[in-house]
Amino acid sequence: MNSLAHAPVAGLLARQYADAHDALQRAQASTPFMVGFPPVEAKRVTWDNWMRPPFNKWGFRHLGRLRPSISVPCGDATQALSEALQDLDAFTFASECGLSVRLDEHLLASHADGFIVLKSGQVVYERYFNGHTANDRHIMFSVTKSLIGTLAEQLIHEGTLDPERLAGDYVPEFAGGAYFDATVRQLLDMAVGISYTEQYDDPASESSQFGYACGFMPAPPEFAQYASLYQFLPSLRKCGEHGGLFHYVTATTEALAWVMERACGQACHERLAPIWTALGCQRDGYFMADPWGRGVAGAGFSATLRDMARFGLLLANRGQHQGQTLLSAEVIDAIAAGADPAIYAQDEEFAQWMPGASYRSQWYVFNDHSCAIVAGGIHGQYLFVDFEADVVIAKQSSLPEAVGIFDVDNVRALRALAAHLRD
Repeated sequence: MNSLAHAPVAGLLARQYADAHDALQRAQASTPFMVGFPPVEAKRVTWDNWMRPPFNKWGFRHLGRLRPSISVPCGDATQALSEALQDLDAFTFASECGLSVRLDEHLLASHADGFIVLKSGQVVYERYFNGHTANDRHIMFSVTKSLIGTLAEQLIHEGTLDPERLAGDYVPEFAGGAYFDATVRQLLDMAVGISYTEQYDDPASESSQFGYACGFMPAPPEFAQYASLYQFLPSLRKCGEHGGLFHYVTATTEALAWVMERACGQACHERLAPIWTALGCQRDGYFMADPWGRGVAGAGFSATLRDMARFGLLLANRGQHQGQTLLSAEVIDAIAAGADPAIYAQDEEFAQWMPGASYRSQWYVFNDHSCAIVAGGIHGQYLFVDFEADVVIAKQSSLPEAVGIFDVDNVRALRALAAHLRD
């Protein structure tokens, strides 16, 4: 995550909030995209531009119209969420830039598309922006990792997946690559020694290679090497030893998903489907599919805002939903126990984004002032569960940059709001 340690960036953040205040007063309407037959070029969203502003404001909500996808069925009947609405627009939190910022201004400035807050299982606050609606599905990017980590912990609880076995025992195709001699636990906790950079604006970086292999973007001819993630993952090389470190790598989640597939004989979307159906979600979720039809487990899940909140509520209720056990309570406890914050703190950028956290089972875990877990994705996607406050918050956004100046404030706002509702 980008650093806010220097004054010019803090000043830019303050100016963004000032602009948001002005925009609230003007109540500006969003500009429509993809209108007409065909849409005019300036408003046309394609596979090439859907991740770039301003096209991402439409693209993030309609990825299923641009790329192949794999459905996670919602079942026959939506189970309503009860409501006890509060006016939280004027709630304020302390920004990284030194300002006391209103929630509504933060949401506008940070390019929120949807924001929902549940307290004790009831919706207390819900807002939509930029043409996004309660029935639209929105890509969650790396929040997807946390769904996969939860499913992996359930497989461990069931005895189907051994956290101490080597990934190569399940996937011999990893031979010669970074993942072959990493344990399942090391995959889960991002503790793999691997030569990989999450540099989104470098077309030659490993994260960009991942994007080409999974189908997020067309591959330039010089980088069109891998037809699928199944080809890309074995190509990654080891760097140093595994364990005792935190190295955030999207491909590591994909390697974990491949191990899970081999262990249980099902794809991740098949493992998620019974949960999604039982929760009474309002729409099918879906994974973007790579060119071989494999679900993108590290960053490819889309769902409505309320359905993401339903999944968060399941975690807050320790796997229980209307008398059914959809996830074992021991699974939730294993995630919420966290790991060693000192290991996570060694990565300065991540430690500034979520100070005091640790990383466990594809979740960021806070055990400082409360027990809370956070799933975060690029461009401002979040799922936040504070167990002590009994608060669940989901946020969907279309920030112009993958990582940037609002990342720290996004987490500050989530934690401050939960603390406010706990008191």
